Amino acid sequence: MTSATIDRSEFRHVLLSGTIVGVITAAAVIVYLLVARLLSPGIVTSLLETLLVLAGGVAAAFLPGFFASSRTTQGVASAAAIGLWSTIVFMAIDIILLRPFRAFPWTWDAVGGGSTWWYLPVWWMLGTFLAWMGALVTAGRAARRGDVSIPALALPVVVGAALVALVITLVRLHVYLPVAAGVGFTLVLTILALAVVVRKG
Repeated sequence: MTSATIDRSEFRHVLLSGTIVGVITAAAVIVYLLVARLLSPGIVTSLLETLLVLAGGVAAAFLPGFFASSRTTQGVASAAAIGLWSTIVFMAIDIILLRPFRAFPWTWDAVGGGSTWWYLPVWWMLGTFLAWMGALVTAGRAARRGDVSIPALALPVVVGAALVALVITLVRLHVYLPVAAGVGFTLVLTILALAVVVRKG
């Protein structure tokens, strides 16, 4: 494996890759909002929203590691930087396009006491965290000479997220299914990333 194929950390590459991930994230959010507004509440709508959440999670978690070709600490750090920049790109799209058209329901802002800015630091941290964890999983899989394609990396995380969402639904915690799937995705991804760190230690 040549140096050209691993750990890409050039500043221009980080910005370009982060921009791509940010635009994909914005597109997923826009489709989610359209589904939520145009379809009647019900299990079909909930399942479609859940699929969009999982697809967005896969993009946010594994595309940065793919673009950075994460194999070592440098590549993992580059992926985290790509994740952070993607959240900033999404923020720009949100401020310029989504906010003026009042795309989000009022309850979204009500969480922050009426502020439209409460979620941005949370989003910066979450986007960076997902990219970081995804890059760790990518590097760990590569170290074992496993398949590092995005579908192969994402499958166990998506299946785990679905199981977590199912358990939450069965025990009737009254958590909205897309939210449960998002929590499950983050939890399973984090566990897999920690397993990589423990294995290397």
